[in-house]
Amino acid sequence: MKGKRIIFGILMFLPLAVVLAALPFLPDQIPAHYGFDNQVTRWGSKYEALLLPILTIVLGLFLLAMARYAAKHEESGKNNENVCLITGIVSLALFNLMTAYFLYTDFYKVENLSEAAFDVNQLIFGFFGLCMLIIGNVMPKLRMNSMIGLRTSWSMKNEQTWKKSQRFGGISSIISGILMILASLMTRGLRCFMLCMGILAICLIVDVIYTRQIAKKYEKSGNQRI
Repeated sequence: MKGKRIIFGILMFLPLAVVLAALPFLPDQIPAHYGFDNQVTRWGSKYEALLLPILTIVLGLFLLAMARYAAKHEESGKNNENVCLITGIVSLALFNLMTAYFLYTDFYKVENLSEAAFDVNQLIFGFFGLCMLIIGNVMPKLRMNSMIGLRTSWSMKNEQTWKKSQRFGGISSIISGILMILASLMTRGLRCFMLCMGILAICLIVDVIYTRQIAKKYEKSGNQRI
């Protein structure tokens, strides 16, 4: 657990340290916003490069608060806190990757992301797919809680519906992660974005429907025993 907290802390503050070190070498004006066509829509001060690292720290503090809350409300062990930390680590790693990518576009003043070696959508969704593989593997280990996991009014009916829902959610996350990685390898730009968002939407819909069906199944079996 201590090792995970150290990695968490490094990933939370590393973007800020890197950007502060890079600031003297950045051009005064950098690409501050890109449109869906991958073209620059606004130029801004190089100090705007600090926004993403600051957002990373805010996200890290929020995820740490979630981990502490999970530990405080877990009756035995630290399983949920551990899952929160793992989820936080992969989330912060994504923000570190984004920071590195945008430092590259800032330094070279890239006006068209399509000309970059890696498309930002490919980078983000490819890594996000990898994150989903990791999350899918830890989801079945979650104990019932009010913060993390596949939580619906149906999945939280009882321990049985919770365990089955998390197991199903873990499998669907792994499948979705694989599909997103493949999509990010085969498509770029808006097509990659729309395809990956579609995969996420389908995954969410299927997961919610499953929790409803499994809750109905246990309600019927319970009524039959009575």
